[in-house]
Amino acid sequence: MTQIKNIGLFTSGGDAPGMNAAIRAVVRSAYYYGIEVTGIRRGYEGMINGELFSMDRKSVANIIQRGGTILKTARSEQFRTPEGRKLAYDQLKRHGIDALVAIGGDGTFTGARIFGNEFDIPVIGLPGTIDNDLAGTDFTIGYDTAINTVIDAVDKIRDTAESHDRVFIIEVMGRDSGLIALRTGIASGAEAIVIPETETNIGALCERLEKGRKDKLSKIVMVAEGDDAGGAFEIGRQVKERFPHYDTRVSILGHIQRGGRPSCMDRVLASRMGVAAVEALRDGHRNEMIGIIHNEITYTPFEHACKHVEEINPNLLKIVEILSI
Repeated sequence: MTQIKNIGLFTSGGDAPGMNAAIRAVVRSAYYYGIEVTGIRRGYEGMINGELFSMDRKSVANIIQRGGTILKTARSEQFRTPEGRKLAYDQLKRHGIDALVAIGGDGTFTGARIFGNEFDIPVIGLPGTIDNDLAGTDFTIGYDTAINTVIDAVDKIRDTAESHDRVFIIEVMGRDSGLIALRTGIASGAEAIVIPETETNIGALCERLEKGRKDKLSKIVMVAEGDDAGGAFEIGRQVKERFPHYDTRVSILGHIQRGGRPSCMDRVLASRMGVAAVEALRDGHRNEMIGIIHNEITYTPFEHACKHVEEINPNLLKIVEILSI
């Protein structure tokens, strides 16, 4: 067992429901193993500025059900520089920190990999991002809550679409990944789904909207924000131009997808991963992300976890086509 005495814990990048559950799990499992935990507010920026404080099991009481992150999060341009990372390392040494647990996504792990190699400090990552766009885990912390938030919103929008015989173009988050749009599109009965992983054919989309128009007067089109057609507003503009007689509206769900109480799945996922992070450090792991694949804990090097490079399951796209008739 590696003799870890003090773990620095922080969240970075976009917030995700379940981050607090992960924070709680890391703190309490560290306490169980006799390891101190130092909280770091506002991610790498707070690390540089010395926003560090001691945490104990009472520090994380009554947070498992809360969205967001009690440790706050922030971007840090300074940490991208060698000088900024040296300032961060000096703060860690000043507080006696000899290992880190980072909760975040691609950018967080990229920084953690560089930092861990530069200063020979073990870092373990927990995948906290609603996009589910990291390789090495079936699901990221926050994804399940986010897609259920989207489904709830789309169900409400469909009520209006049905009442007014409207076409709704709904944009969800996903600059580089269409997984939110894909799963919520299937679950909400969307007539079409537009995602970054596939080329957008506006002509084919319009044909699908026109097909069966007399039978289905309302239509839902799910769009990931990073699609190559320019997002929901541009797609909506072209649909209106092609079919001026349609009552077409655009709805951007935006940051509502990030907030809210984490689902049961996200709370359990975050709890399992948080405990696994502490145990991984004790076992000598470093520069790796904790994941769960087929219900088993996995360890993926940061360089392999950063950004989901796997192809979208074509069967899911086929399902959309079959069920939208």
